[in-house]
Amino acid sequence: MAAQGRGSANVAVVLGVLLLCTLVADAAVFNVGDRGGWSFNTNSWPTGKRFKAGDVLVFKYDAAAHDVVAVSAAGYKACAKPAKGAKVYKSGTDRVTLARGTNYFICSIPGHCQSGMKIAVTAA
Repeated sequence: MAAQGRGSANVAVVLGVLLLCTLVADAAVFNVGDRGGWSFNTNSWPTGKRFKAGDVLVFKYDAAAHDVVAVSAAGYKACAKPAKGAKVYKSGTDRVTLARGTNYFICSIPGHCQSGMKIAVTAA
């Protein structure tokens, strides 16, 4: 009887791994801002695009002039300085995996978010 239980557990693990591989293989990669990259007036870039949880956003920008910060809805709306512990990206070629729901990103350099350097991306 114990051997039968272990076999069922092994099958469940294999099926789980296969499902995970399928989900990862289906992930799309999007270059934020398309050819223009992460820059001013990118806030409308997500319009008309369909995103899923697990898709990857690639932010390409001049790391000496900009950054990317994952913020809350309130931080996005107010273009507020990110809270302590907020994820800040500074490489100039950042890859961010989308979570289900709305994901908010801003540039935290003073004045940049207010000039449209922010996006809200909703992933199904």
